[in-house]
Amino acid sequence: MPVLRCRSLLPRSTSPIPSAAIVPERPIDRSTPRSSGSVPTGSGGSSWSAGWPSAGTGWPTICSRRSPSSRSTPCRWPASALAPPFPPPSAPGFSTPEASGLFAGAAAHSFLPLHRPLTTTFGLLLGGAAHVAGWPSIKGGSQELIRVMVDILESLGGDVVCDRPVRSLADLPESAVVLFDLTPRQVLAIAGAELSARDRRTFSSFRHGPGVFKVDYALSEPVPWTAEVCRRAGTVHVGGTIDEIDAAESLVAKGTMPERPFVLVAQHSIFDDSRTPDPAAGEQRGHTLWTYAHVPNGCPIDVTDAIEQQIERFAPGFRDTIVARHTASPSWYEQYNENNVGGDIGGGAVDGLQLFARPGLRRHPYRTGNPRLFLCSSSTPPGGGVHGLCGHNAALDALRSTLA
Repeated sequence: MPVLRCRSLLPRSTSPIPSAAIVPERPIDRSTPRSSGSVPTGSGGSSWSAGWPSAGTGWPTICSRRSPSSRSTPCRWPASALAPPFPPPSAPGFSTPEASGLFAGAAAHSFLPLHRPLTTTFGLLLGGAAHVAGWPSIKGGSQELIRVMVDILESLGGDVVCDRPVRSLADLPESAVVLFDLTPRQVLAIAGAELSARDRRTFSSFRHGPGVFKVDYALSEPVPWTAEVCRRAGTVHVGGTIDEIDAAESLVAKGTMPERPFVLVAQHSIFDDSRTPDPAAGEQRGHTLWTYAHVPNGCPIDVTDAIEQQIERFAPGFRDTIVARHTASPSWYEQYNENNVGGDIGGGAVDGLQLFARPGLRRHPYRTGNPRLFLCSSSTPPGGGVHGLCGHNAALDALRSTLA
């Protein structure tokens, strides 16, 4: 059986502000006194621990479930999950700038302004995962996950065919079912004639969210963060205070590029030396850095300077460590993968009904009006993320219906 090596990064993430930073260092344990140290490291740790909802106690059960098909929920979400985390008084107990900033960074993964309803749920989900198990990083890079999955598929008799664009169903071999890991736009272009009128209406009205502008760096040394905890975090949410993050995400939602965007930074090489040059091969030791900023869908602006200015705010001297960089704009992302419409890497906007009803309001979200065709991309529940549940659930649906 192929082997995949992961490392759970704890501390998982930080969100620096000009004066300090906070990081979820350990799982929150309600059975032990707060003085035992079961609180995050950094200024504001006590506020974070005090404000963390009891929903986190259901995480072991949630994480053990392979499919969200059951209608029962093993976790009691607090009423505060329905309210937005901004303005700060409505955040679930996170009264300090450091604690509210950390929560805002997690909630901003929604690609939504923080004053929108339900954005708090993203903070709870990502924060809960960080406290329970961390956010794993794959040794050697994400391509190792793909390698293992391909090895498993081929061991079962499957084939992976590359460099063969599919523009119509005629480009596919005969099969009982077809599962599309595509957005509704691509499915409509490929199989529109085989879809029902309802499917065509639903797929044509599906909305896409903001895009990303990514910069990968080769560095001579690790990022010189002013806050020490940031130097040992797997991920750093660079956006400043909750007010700044909400302002940036609000502008992006309106189609305007903010001067200070919300930037996600991943520091894999401080934990995984397989992602750095190899001195044994005569290469000079260094580090790598992975960053992207939230930008309006299809944004044509080069955001490299804005990203570097944001990092420089919290890590003076960062630019002096840069050896090389590679940029990827929203248009680059769409050319690289047509699913990334306008740079949208989440498979569609998650505002309004599209948070729950993906690709539309229907009892069986993975099915189409054609019993042979299924949708299994992140444009279906539960949406974007590194979980595989969209494909898992679509395959189960096909097995239980057409292939039964």
